[in-house]
Amino acid sequence: MNEKNALLIEGAFKEYYFNRFDLIHVPQRATEREFGYQKFNSGMIRHLVIRNDKELHLLLMKEIPSDVYCSNAYYTFPNLPMSEKDWKGADLIFDIDAKDLALPCRKDHTIFKCSSCNNSITEFQPHCPKCNSTKFETISVSCKNCISESKKEVTKLVDMLTSDLGVKKEQIEIYFSGNEGFHMRVTNNDYEPLGSQERADLVDYIMFNGAIPESFGIRKQNNSKTSLPTLDEKGWRGRIAKGLFPSKSKTPKISKEIISNGYSAFQVQLEEIKKTMGVRVDPKVTMDIHRIFRLEGSINSKSGLSKIQCNDLDSFDPFLEACLLGDDEVKVMINSPLQIRLKNKKFGPYNDELVSLPKYAAVYMLCKGLGNAI
Repeated sequence: MNEKNALLIEGAFKEYYFNRFDLIHVPQRATEREFGYQKFNSGMIRHLVIRNDKELHLLLMKEIPSDVYCSNAYYTFPNLPMSEKDWKGADLIFDIDAKDLALPCRKDHTIFKCSSCNNSITEFQPHCPKCNSTKFETISVSCKNCISESKKEVTKLVDMLTSDLGVKKEQIEIYFSGNEGFHMRVTNNDYEPLGSQERADLVDYIMFNGAIPESFGIRKQNNSKTSLPTLDEKGWRGRIAKGLFPSKSKTPKISKEIISNGYSAFQVQLEEIKKTMGVRVDPKVTMDIHRIFRLEGSINSKSGLSKIQCNDLDSFDPFLEACLLGDDEVKVMINSPLQIRLKNKKFGPYNDELVSLPKYAAVYMLCKGLGNAI
């Protein structure tokens, strides 16, 4: 990031951290967690201990980080190197991101920015129409549909955690990530001791990975004793039954068709069901028992939006509720072929124009790589 952009964004972040201490707190058992942060145009600083809100607020005002993190893991010695920390357990965490959902709307709000001349185009071309360069940076912004589809995945995950895995709703914390999706933390003590492999197995269950027809009563040979799932069963068998049988009255007819069509056809059906019923999470995040996770209340430097808790997921609008930077006007040079919506206002498109924008919109554009401070 060029120096002028970094200075403008850093100033906006400093103002936010000074004015919004009410949103930023250390999590429970803070002294057992590892903290870390990153500064603009600098590397990651990790293995820190922050004991309370006062120490956290002092760090934010002194360092003005671009991003702030805290481990989901608990350690005896969180400030020591990883091999000496003495891992004690970790919260169960999930990351649901719109970019992983393969949504058809993505093509409508993805920008290809030429790395040589900074020209931005909405449809990929092998050569930049301005300078003929072949090097492009892909920039994505989210739309209402991205957020809506991400919310559906969150809802499916909450249902699976509570109905299949014995987690209580009050043990599930849901946060907008500050960019293109949602973070979830499960504070159920039963899951704290799980290692990386057990968490990987849990992710496979949630995503419906590796499901085989045999688990649902269909075998390659001898289906005379088929035991297809029924609508009153729990877990994935009951879930699959709901996907296969629209009603009890149609179950016998559809069951005969499934058995008649055979093993391979049922395997294809399971793959189709996976696309709609499996929860699309980032498996690497959940499996990583040493991960430092973005701190709630902090700003995401990829957007200038805040990671904040969603108390009412259905009505939550990140482009309004997580857009918390100042609204004083700043002049910036913007090159964005897309229209951006923030705080119920529309900005752009701009064709390499010098414009005066509210600070929250200017920072969003600069964080996305769509403009420059002057």
